Amino acid sequence: MSIRRLDRRLMLRSAGVALGLPMLEAMAGTRSGRGAETETSDPLRLVLVGQPLGMYGPNFFPEQAGPQFVSSRYLSGLERHRSQLTVFSGMSHHYPAGHFAEVALFTGVAPEQIRENDIRNGISLEQEAAAQVGRLTRFPSLVLGGGNASWNRRGVRIPSESRAGQVFRRLFLAGTADEELRELQRLRDGRSVLDSVGGQISSLTRRVGRADRQRLELFLGSVREAEQMLQQDEQWARTPKPTVSMQAPTSEYGGAQLLERSRQWYSLVHLALQTDSTRCVSLWLGTQDRPEIPGVNLGHHDASHHGQDPAKLEQLALIEEAEMRVLGEFLDRLSETQEDGETLLNRTAVLYASNLGNSSSHDNSNLPVLLAGGRFRHQGHVACDVRNNVRMSNLFVRILRHLGQEADRFGASDGVISEI
Repeated sequence: MSIRRLDRRLMLRSAGVALGLPMLEAMAGTRSGRGAETETSDPLRLVLVGQPLGMYGPNFFPEQAGPQFVSSRYLSGLERHRSQLTVFSGMSHHYPAGHFAEVALFTGVAPEQIRENDIRNGISLEQEAAAQVGRLTRFPSLVLGGGNASWNRRGVRIPSESRAGQVFRRLFLAGTADEELRELQRLRDGRSVLDSVGGQISSLTRRVGRADRQRLELFLGSVREAEQMLQQDEQWARTPKPTVSMQAPTSEYGGAQLLERSRQWYSLVHLALQTDSTRCVSLWLGTQDRPEIPGVNLGHHDASHHGQDPAKLEQLALIEEAEMRVLGEFLDRLSETQEDGETLLNRTAVLYASNLGNSSSHDNSNLPVLLAGGRFRHQGHVACDVRNNVRMSNLFVRILRHLGQEADRFGASDGVISEI
């Protein structure tokens, strides 16, 4: 058949909205995409907690492997959850040294895609999970606290919510009657635009070759998925938000209030999971400032660049020990919350990690990695090779399978963690 050449600037238009087409051969280019959705019988959840300044290894990792390990200084604050956690040593993404690698902590893409001035990222773990279970809740995912840890499938960073008060309002406070009507109208307008666009795509398929038709069909599938999401958003807009006893936050804590800020975020995450408002959360914690912790007189960043100075190491230990205690308080809340006869902790995989293994030298090997909760066969301390690190993406594959996904690969994985 005769194939007409299409202008690369061709747009699908409706109601004053212009929607760009994918690159087609008729525009001298190629692109592809995919999408899928499954549902598990019980609501399983995922919480990723990242922080940028590592954990001092000798205080974090146990000396013994296996479930009978003796708790390290930091893990002693989690001793009551021993049976529900696994610490991994000898694990990393094989990235070169530098803070810049924090963008890939939860994407785990290949090292050649993460260079200081050349970031080509992939989808982050919680977004991959949300692609499967996110449509079952009001919010497919929550990205909280700051940082650059969440990325979509196109390798575009997802902005993080940094104000706890705004997140609380989105989760639990209803708008005025006028605001709710405007929101419903906005959703209806979006559906109307997609209806019109779908018809235009069908028309275009008669003007292009077979390869382009396949791409347009994929694109049309994405448009239909977006329409389904708008329909679900409209249903959620008509559904009352859950009522909680917690009061809306009145303070937005800064870096010096590291512990108060972390507790505030953990409280919101707990409520979001408890009310099934979302099942996938990414939370970024940490501070460069001097945290208000008894005995601490150095900034966190300064203490983390300790150069093995004993005084700085003790300052760092006071900060990191306190961070782990607050994590333990979050695990307490999850374990005390029941859902259909099972604890929320048992239904929630909590992954706590940092992009730095040795913050003093900016080294990105032997990362501090702790997995808590979920229905894993927890092993206490899984000791991998500290010189030839196992890829952390292999753990990500295991987590996705735990959530009910038939995952074989994620990021730069070359296998799957089988110990848990």
